[in-house]
Amino acid sequence: MFDFMVVQFTAQMSEENWIKPSEKPPKLKTSEWPLLLKDYERLNSRSNHFTPIVAGSSPLNRNIKDYISAGFINLDKPANPSSHEVVSWIKRILRVPKTGHSGTLDPKVSGCLIVCIDRATRLVKSQQSAGKEYVCVFKLHGSVESKRKVVEVYFMLFCFCLLLALERLTGALFQRPPLISAVKRQLRIRTVYENKLLEYDEERNMGVFIVKCEAGTYVRTLCVHLGYILGVGGVMQELRRIRSGHTSEKDNMVTMHDVMDAQWLYDNCQDESYLRYVISPLEKLLVGMKRIVVKDSAVSEQFTFIVYYRCFRTSDKVNAICYGAKILLPGILKYESGIELNDDVVVMSTKGEAVCLGIALMTSSTIAGCDHGVVAKIKRVIMERDVYPRRWCLGPVAMKKKQMIKAGLLDEFGKPNERTPSDWHKIYINPNVKETSESENAENEKDKRNDDEEEDDGNQPAKKMKIETLQTVQNDSDDEAQVEIPEKKKKKKKKKEKALENE
Repeated sequence: MFDFMVVQFTAQMSEENWIKPSEKPPKLKTSEWPLLLKDYERLNSRSNHFTPIVAGSSPLNRNIKDYISAGFINLDKPANPSSHEVVSWIKRILRVPKTGHSGTLDPKVSGCLIVCIDRATRLVKSQQSAGKEYVCVFKLHGSVESKRKVVEVYFMLFCFCLLLALERLTGALFQRPPLISAVKRQLRIRTVYENKLLEYDEERNMGVFIVKCEAGTYVRTLCVHLGYILGVGGVMQELRRIRSGHTSEKDNMVTMHDVMDAQWLYDNCQDESYLRYVISPLEKLLVGMKRIVVKDSAVSEQFTFIVYYRCFRTSDKVNAICYGAKILLPGILKYESGIELNDDVVVMSTKGEAVCLGIALMTSSTIAGCDHGVVAKIKRVIMERDVYPRRWCLGPVAMKKKQMIKAGLLDEFGKPNERTPSDWHKIYINPNVKETSESENAENEKDKRNDDEEEDDGNQPAKKMKIETLQTVQNDSDDEAQVEIPEKKKKKKKKKEKALENE
């Protein structure tokens, strides 16, 4: 079985699967294409014309160094060691700078643990919030009336029955982490999507069930609640995770021994096949997301984007996104139907490489009916910078500007200084400053002077009138104050006299 999977994997890797510009309908069955290119012909198309760039490669055909740094391992975590220990061991074995996992498993829990390597650690947060699926063995503290009662409990859970006590084990549940866990024991809400009883043994009062739940759900607490419902109490005996997100135990799951053997085979025999089998490309984690395909380059369109508060013009869309460019509509080649506002989307290149994760700002129908606008905002950039060559700051003016900065004729930000030659102002046009001719400047200055003179002539008598009125107002206010002050003093004296008389 293992040999067959290795042969199938190598055959799939040897094929050249990437999108080529054409107007003809596709002849290949794209349902057999790997990773993000699967069912490519079903995507909605805006344009089939673009200029492909030699840079970049299909995820399965990367060189071994890039393949490892942009991959993940679907590990069968053994019982007893913690998730952090397992991740640190893999980091030492593969000799990579950093690793991360998609969700902590308790030491006694085994099963599917996604270990992200180097660049794939950028996807850890998106995978931690994905749904999980477990197989649990529980034990009841006492005998139940009959097997039928246990079956009815889970049957009614599956059918969303109306009994309030049983409905508490599906849907949104209040849970408090158990004492064993290292998390703060705070009441929180977690969603259980489905429960299904597989087997129950009356003699030992033990059973097995499958639960599909939200990330962060404690199955141990779920078993305790099940015991409360049955009236006898219950506890979890054993737990195994069989699915994390879209990755299950059937999707190329490997053990720690496989990782060690693959690295040993590569170090001593220079054989990459086993290592490529153990490690999967990060694009495999994004298969279930909505896709947007961008052009490798857009020669006919030019994209303005801002990087570090500077303006550039570029014809390379993929590398521009890696530097923080907006995902604009003219650069879109294909898009998936069913995209709604604020949906998580993956932006990919024509070779099937994941460029970034984004949040949709347009629906599929809006993309089809518009010619310009921002399609999505970047959530997390995945691709490294300069994988595709830069296409900005390579013109004659930009090259001359770089030379002048090195020579000190411009400051470090490219702005003119005392040593800047006068010819530079004629060649270089600052896009942030509006252009005005000398004649217009001279006319504007004359108009301003005439307006200022007229205002001065008309305002002189007005100023005198204002000064006179101010003086009269001040005199009147002084007189009123002089009149009012003695009256107030007299009132105070009268009050004091009355107080003395009363005494």
